[in-house]
Amino acid sequence: MQDIKNIGKREEIVNVSEGYFRNFLLPRKLAVAAAGPALAEWEKNRKTEEAKSAKMSADAKTLAGRLADMKVTIIGKVGTGSKLYGSITPADIADALEKQHHVKIDKRKIEIEDHIKTLGSFDVPIRLHKDATAHIKVEVVGE
Repeated sequence: MQDIKNIGKREEIVNVSEGYFRNFLLPRKLAVAAAGPALAEWEKNRKTEEAKSAKMSADAKTLAGRLADMKVTIIGKVGTGSKLYGSITPADIADALEKQHHVKIDKRKIEIEDHIKTLGSFDVPIRLHKDATAHIKVEVVGE
């Protein structure tokens, strides 16, 4: 029913001693016996979660295919040479994607190692799902 350190995670079936289960886990409602209706309910929930995960993975792969050809242009204020006054963050890239291509991506899924601080073209990975990562081109130009 809940994560228990050194024992197991929520929705996981583990073997524990009968006394530990009866005297500690059961009274605190931290676990239930994996038998009868509880086991059937667990199996039903597991199948539902697997189906949901498969659908999310398929949707992420489809979106990754759409994002593969996209190019985003961001305009930044330039100081001397090609150095920007500020920096381009994942939030800036997410906003530009939404404005230019009408694709809403959470900024936390955009994985750049460090903020972009110079003009140029950059390949930016976007982790959409554990099985799907897309790469977009980000072009940073000066005003």
